[in-house]
Amino acid sequence: MNRINKVVLVGGTHGNEFTGAYLIKKFEQYPHLIQRDSFETLTFFGNPKAFEVARRYIDKDLNRCFKIQDLENPTLSTYEEIRAKDINEMLGGKGKSPVDIILDLHSTTSNMGLSILLDNFLHPFNLQLAAHLSLTHPEVKVCWAPLIESRCLQSISEFGFAIEVGAVAQAVLNAELFQKTEKLVETILDYLEAYNQGSISQTNSTLTLYEYVKDIDYPRNDLGEIQAMIHPQLQFRDYEPLNPGDPMFLTFDGKEIVYEGESTVYPIFINEAAYYEKGIAMGLTEKRHVTV
Repeated sequence: MNRINKVVLVGGTHGNEFTGAYLIKKFEQYPHLIQRDSFETLTFFGNPKAFEVARRYIDKDLNRCFKIQDLENPTLSTYEEIRAKDINEMLGGKGKSPVDIILDLHSTTSNMGLSILLDNFLHPFNLQLAAHLSLTHPEVKVCWAPLIESRCLQSISEFGFAIEVGAVAQAVLNAELFQKTEKLVETILDYLEAYNQGSISQTNSTLTLYEYVKDIDYPRNDLGEIQAMIHPQLQFRDYEPLNPGDPMFLTFDGKEIVYEGESTVYPIFINEAAYYEKGIAMGLTEKRHVTV
């Protein structure tokens, strides 16, 4: 990337994730907080209709509606499918958008802390930004999930990414996480300003990256009913190692179900409330170290 000209901050993509939604409202009320001299910063509210009723979505998860084939499919006509097409058009079109960076602000009921979800992590710009955030905010975790993120709103922009913060309940504001998210956004904008001014120091560093492997569903019976819960020893332990033989689930009658993989993995989005309907108990990642 030669120069950054336009950045879009998005909140309310999910109507019951209040951290990003109310940050966008704050930035719209106090626009000087996000303005920088060398590029334009715009705000965008993803799903206002779902936000009005404090629901994740009205008909369909908006953040799963941005695959190119779906955006180009004229037969898709739910509220969120139409909204996705409108957003895509307003932001210039996926793959050809004049928006350099889309930053989508989310929250999660999982204990994800401050997490950055990257699309195009292999690009040096993304790696350098992620490494900078890891240094300036040591609690930040960086996750790469390209197959998942390509269907999300931020994928309209080549260098889009998402911030996930948690644990925070749905349709609830947590002041500490709100302030941490705002500070992280501020750091990102300051970095982009420094990038345009050519004042980013080019020093080698090692970035810890959590690469998405697959989703794990809850144990279910033949009727599709959940038969076990996240094990107490795993609950709230996002990004911590899960070794072969470690307990994953606890059945309703008290029996342990252990992880039967062949190597250590690092679960994320453990017991995310919104993922019950998607058949996801957690995502598994592998820990990598990338030289930047």
